[in-house]
Amino acid sequence: MADSEDRRILTPPEFDPAPKVLIISAPYYGAIADNLEAGARAALVEAGAAVDSLSVPGALEIPTAIRLAADSRRYDGFVALGCVVRGETSHYELVCNESARGLTLLGIEHGVAIGNGVLTVENMAQAEARADPQGQDKGGDAARACLHLIALARRFGGRTPSFRPDDEHILMA
Repeated sequence: MADSEDRRILTPPEFDPAPKVLIISAPYYGAIADNLEAGARAALVEAGAAVDSLSVPGALEIPTAIRLAADSRRYDGFVALGCVVRGETSHYELVCNESARGLTLLGIEHGVAIGNGVLTVENMAQAEARADPQGQDKGGDAARACLHLIALARRFGGRTPSFRPDDEHILMA
């Protein structure tokens, strides 16, 4: 059980300038989404980040929303939040696998800094425990992961490859 494990949480990196982070939430389970966002927002504010947020219909829409926002070059990183609870059909596996795959591909193939806080649980009790900012705080964990990836992107060459500086001109043959 996660509560009994020895968890090591890295110290959040320091930034100059402060990063701008977008929280993208799928609020299908409203109370769970609210708790995840509260934990994420608290961790980001504590680190000095500027924070915006938006909602999408479900976990499958989160990767697309992040890609659209990343292409705008307005954000240094993203926190994906949502909850998928196992039901009676195979839809659970599809949503879990494809939303995670989409987020992973954005990170690997496009260099987007994403903290994944999309919970995949067996029941609501597990979701409540994981989303609680005073409990397991998976929203805060996702935000801290995002901050560490932003720091790595800056360390290894500034902004991530999916971003272009505003003054860069694109020439096409």
